[in-house]
Amino acid sequence: MATPAKRVAKAALDKNSFLYKFKRWCYYKSYFPEIGLRRDDIMMQTDQNKEILNEALRRIPKQELDARNFRIMRANQLSMQKTVLPRDQWTEFDTDDHYLMPYFEQVKLEFEEKQKWDSM
Repeated sequence: MATPAKRVAKAALDKNSFLYKFKRWCYYKSYFPEIGLRRDDIMMQTDQNKEILNEALRRIPKQELDARNFRIMRANQLSMQKTVLPRDQWTEFDTDDHYLMPYFEQVKLEFEEKQKWDSM
């Protein structure tokens, strides 16, 4: 028998499930898809993750970094103009994947390992 967490994960993949529909509704209720941003574009830089985020951004491919910078600049421009993109240019829920999180998680693990070695 599958654990509840695995059942929820499977339900999240089913496009007819309530959880998928709720996540999709929440996604489009947020402002960032309307101005063309992706999930990883809105990651906040805090004191705790500043070094990790900077290193992750340094590691992503240049093409992806340029695309990220373009999306952020365009979003700032749209925000200042108090307008949004046409509906066909919004970021789609199904195609919005995490491009930065794999790098972020890898760097985070490396920093934690470095801290363990430094504390010995």
